[in-house]
Amino acid sequence: MMEYLVGALAQLMTFETLLFMNIGIMVGIVFGAIPGLNGNLAITVLLPFTFIMSPVNAMLMLTSIFFAANFGGSISSILINTPGTNAAAATLLDGYPLTKKGFPNKALNIALVASTVGGLISAFALLLFSPQIARVALKFGPAEYFAIALFGLSVIASVSGKNMTKGLVAGAIGMLVSMVGMDAVSGVPRFTFGNIQFYAGIKMLPALLGVFAITNIIGRISERTSETKVAELGKASADDELSVKEIKGLMPTMFKSGVIGSIIGAIPGAGGGIASFIAYNEASRTATPDEHFGQGEPKGLAAPESANNGATSATLIPLLTLGIPGDVVAATLLGAFMMHGLIPGPGLFRDQGVIIYAILLGFVLANFFMYIQGKFLLMHLIKLARVPQELLTACLVVIVATGAFTFGNSLFDVKVLMVFGVIGYIMSKLEFPLVPIVLGLVLGPIAEMNLRKALVLSQGEFSIFVTQPISLAFLLLTFVFIVLIKRSQKAQQKQAEQYQLARQ
Repeated sequence: MMEYLVGALAQLMTFETLLFMNIGIMVGIVFGAIPGLNGNLAITVLLPFTFIMSPVNAMLMLTSIFFAANFGGSISSILINTPGTNAAAATLLDGYPLTKKGFPNKALNIALVASTVGGLISAFALLLFSPQIARVALKFGPAEYFAIALFGLSVIASVSGKNMTKGLVAGAIGMLVSMVGMDAVSGVPRFTFGNIQFYAGIKMLPALLGVFAITNIIGRISERTSETKVAELGKASADDELSVKEIKGLMPTMFKSGVIGSIIGAIPGAGGGIASFIAYNEASRTATPDEHFGQGEPKGLAAPESANNGATSATLIPLLTLGIPGDVVAATLLGAFMMHGLIPGPGLFRDQGVIIYAILLGFVLANFFMYIQGKFLLMHLIKLARVPQELLTACLVVIVATGAFTFGNSLFDVKVLMVFGVIGYIMSKLEFPLVPIVLGLVLGPIAEMNLRKALVLSQGEFSIFVTQPISLAFLLLTFVFIVLIKRSQKAQQKQAEQYQLARQ
């Protein structure tokens, strides 16, 4: 690790790198603060513009968007009772009540400090634990990689919502699309229908932009919501400031919630939304009689904000070490890493040590910059919620279409973008989850390639997958993971039915 740090610091501490990192932070905060937008949309929109950038600059700008968007989502939660991102849903419980009491500035500052603390804990966890996991994973062969890819695909079970069958169908569609083009092993065209445009396969970027960006834009056009109203900020209290003493009092909650977020974030399929509610419940469980959660309790705001940012960098642990994207943002970032020649997995730390450590150290620095920018932007960002939706939508369509065209300098990619956007929208209306499509698109080729390599090594014997200890362990882990998710979904469904009966 130490041998890479000098070179990593030299790449990190440049004007261009720091500039792009801060651009990413500002974009992330803006997209997070506007209800209906999110960090993943911002990443997909800006991804095509990173091709001319160095890998360090590109990845730090994109990941900075991810970190900052989680904090940005808390701004609209606190001020207009509308979560800017899914991870900020738990922030509503005490953030908006604190604003209604006359403490909007204090609430925003608590969210900013908590997000910074959680982000730093997560960044250090990624920096310290990822190299150790990668060192062990260097011993993997094709059988182990296939088992890992299969485990990554099992994440579909946790992101399928109430209907796992629909999630599996969506994942299968993603895998089917990934097979279009020339077979990498035999060189035979597959699913090209005689069209030479398909010989190179369906490019990942236009597909990602279509599934997430265009689908989101179509949804915004067809389901326009009424304008949200800002809380009564004019009645702010005279002592609407966050003191150092209050920060010290909240620090144990922030630290504990940040650790919870890092642990939950490292589990594929979990993410910041789950982490924030778990941290909130833990803070509520240990509350003293004078702490009234749900009524504007500062700890009830600090806990979820620290947890959801604590999950950010930790979400990248399975991605960077094993090549498993734990959620939709990680899946998008997987595509971004690959497009810049950085193949996530055990070999990443060995083959690209200087670059990857520059990125990991940049994660720590990004959280400090997020705090600095947040202090300057806090009370002005609420104006973003009033930007005309028509203007936002028009700008996003132009940017996304331009990005798809410049990726391959081809109108065919723009057509792919639009087709996937329409398919994504139709599937979302039919309540099919979209994340499995991306998981199938990204992990499908990895699973297929290593399956065929393993069978070549074993001369067609499938026993190679159960005779290798690590491969067998991941196969068993996949089975256990799916069973646990299925039980959890049944329990949630039962609770929902009991709740409906109680209401009747």
